[in-house]
Amino acid sequence: MASKDADPSLGYLTRKDTEVKLPRPTRVKNKTPAPIQITAEQILREARERQEAEIRPPKQKITDPTELADYRLRKRKEFEDLIRRVRWNQSVWIKYAQWEESQKDFNRARSVWERALEVDYRNHTLWLKYAEVEMKNKFINHARNVWDRAVTLLPRVDQLWYKYIHMEEMLGNVAGARQIFERWMSWMPDQQGWLSYIKFELRYNEVERARAIYERFVQCHPKVGAWIRYAKFEMKNGEIVRARNVYERAVEKLADEEDAEQLFVAFAEFEERCKETERARCIYKFALDHIPKGSAEDLYKKFVAFEKQYGDKEGIEDAIVGKRRFQYEDEVRKNPLNYDAWFDYIRLEESVGNKGRIREVYERAIANVPPAEEKRYWQRYIYLWINYALYEELDAGDMERTRDVYRECLKLIPHEKFSFAKIWLLAAQFEIRQLNLKGARQILGNAIGKAPKDKIFKKYIEIELQLGNIDRCRKLYEKYLEWAPENCYAWSKYAELERSLAETERARAIFELAITQPALDMPELLWKAYIDFEISEGEYERTRGLYERLLDRTKHLKVWISYANFEASAMEENDESSDLPQDGVQEYNHEAKKECVQRARRIFERAVNYYRTSAPELKEERAMLLEDLSCLKKLKKRKQITSEDGGVTGYVTPYHLLLFFCKLLGSLMLLFSAFPASLVVFLNQTIRNRENQATNLKILEAAYKWKKQKITSDDE
Repeated sequence: MASKDADPSLGYLTRKDTEVKLPRPTRVKNKTPAPIQITAEQILREARERQEAEIRPPKQKITDPTELADYRLRKRKEFEDLIRRVRWNQSVWIKYAQWEESQKDFNRARSVWERALEVDYRNHTLWLKYAEVEMKNKFINHARNVWDRAVTLLPRVDQLWYKYIHMEEMLGNVAGARQIFERWMSWMPDQQGWLSYIKFELRYNEVERARAIYERFVQCHPKVGAWIRYAKFEMKNGEIVRARNVYERAVEKLADEEDAEQLFVAFAEFEERCKETERARCIYKFALDHIPKGSAEDLYKKFVAFEKQYGDKEGIEDAIVGKRRFQYEDEVRKNPLNYDAWFDYIRLEESVGNKGRIREVYERAIANVPPAEEKRYWQRYIYLWINYALYEELDAGDMERTRDVYRECLKLIPHEKFSFAKIWLLAAQFEIRQLNLKGARQILGNAIGKAPKDKIFKKYIEIELQLGNIDRCRKLYEKYLEWAPENCYAWSKYAELERSLAETERARAIFELAITQPALDMPELLWKAYIDFEISEGEYERTRGLYERLLDRTKHLKVWISYANFEASAMEENDESSDLPQDGVQEYNHEAKKECVQRARRIFERAVNYYRTSAPELKEERAMLLEDLSCLKKLKKRKQITSEDGGVTGYVTPYHLLLFFCKLLGSLMLLFSAFPASLVVFLNQTIRNRENQATNLKILEAAYKWKKQKITSDDE
């Protein structure tokens, strides 16, 4: 009884019985290289030398018909058995038929070929071998029969037609070969078949037949290459008129094809060879106008070379412009949002001067609207519209188109998100140049209503002011301030307008209203303008009141210096307006000067006290109080001080006043860099002693006692 582990597929042996036990590989202990090394080539050579000679069957010589019959029977049986096993193998059939051919038994060979064709008649190799056997053995009719059957069953195999025609032509049967070509052409083969037919006719000098075949060829294959071959055929035969006619017919039919560039180049080169340069130039220009720019690179190169060879200066420039136009077309085709390329392209067209083409390029350029509604993407794009409008106005002189350009541009811009003051102002200025003041006001009014901007307000007010419409200016300033109440520039200009109209109270009221605004962008400019206004009006008390109000808001260094400068300069204004008698003028001047110096000194004292008590860390500001050049210029002059009875009690030099201010400030390192070093040391020491007098009193007392004790000890 068989074992349970036995496997029927293994002859009822177990898996263990069938395992192949390989010897355990020995571990190589010595891995050092052998003293004698051998190569792979040596191993292969030794194996070849030791190989035994191949055993070949002995050659048999057949001496009588009986042995031949036996050999043939045995061989045929082998082939038949082989065919029975691999019926689909073509090489077996071919070997079988060729063996029968070698035995000169052609009937049997034909039988084998026919049997093979019954198995796979679509295999054109069998037909070729079959026909070659018939031709080799000069069975012409049999070969014709085979070729005829082959081209009937496989009309799309060009090799069968070529072989068939070649056989007839080799036999001198030109009419039969032509008839085979006609049968083939009825199947509309590819171009090579037609060209073979044409070459066949030309070999026998049948030009008219070849021309007729060309006509059928271009009808069957209406391609650029076919027409060019036809035209070159006519040119080769000296038929220039016919060749030109062929090219013209081709242009009529294939002008819109993708490969029309090749046709136009060939046509132009044909006219060039015929010395028809004007015709060639017209063909090039016609082609450049009709072929898409992206597929005319070779055409541009040919045209430029043609113009350099045959054209004048103007023609060469036109060719170069065409080449540059092609480059720009390629750039804008790759990236339509490249506005710099559009600007260059437009500049090129404007240099040529063709209005139609310029407008076309402008329209194509402005059609590429930026995809995102963000101003940074529109900043270059908007200049396309501006240049378009300026071109229509200045170069083309078409005012209606200019107005339409401005109108369409203003419609396109999303004013609720952003706007461009430049385009509003250009549109308004255009209407003013056209004497359409109402239209300009309407445009600027729409701009203020939709997208108010500083530039629009300023320009609108400037226009109305030039026209003398004061009421409109006041209304515009009111709108301006309603839109931007924090704009100090608008307040200042409004007050300046009222002052120029001698409306002092209105100007003062505007200034008062301005400084009461809760938020201002540049309040220092507004306060300065207000103060300058009051000074120009001679209202010194009002000016002092403004300075005091300003100091309530800020204690900035410049405010203090400006206040002191005002007090110092107020004296000169009083001198000019003085109407005292001649005897008292000198005395009044001295008193006024003393008063001005005292007021300026009080301002400086207040400033120094503020910085000393409230902001002691601002030492630089304390030093900078004397940097005002106007005060220093006034201090450089010697000032006489008179007593109550009119006598001169002494002189106040700039040094004395400067020393006084230095004692108040406490630091002159920044100011006295231009003074002598000894003076600087002396002043610094004086200031340091003054500042440290209270804090260092105990130290000074101790030093005094130590000095006194040292002197006493020395005396003893």
